[in-house]
Amino acid sequence: MQKIRSFLKNSKGATAIEYGLIAALIAVAAIAAMRGIGTQLNTTFSNVQTKMANNPG
Repeated sequence: MQKIRSFLKNSKGATAIEYGLIAALIAVAAIAAMRGIGTQLNTTFSNVQTKMANNPG
């Protein structure tokens, strides 16, 4: 029981958990941003492909 109390009072563990949560939030934000950029790029390349197919010249 004493070890559990000392672990809960240890601020280093809490700091590590906070950094882990911050890293996870940054990763989620980065994935969302990249997904949006990927969708925009897909639309752009589709438009270019369509225009090139319609104007083979």
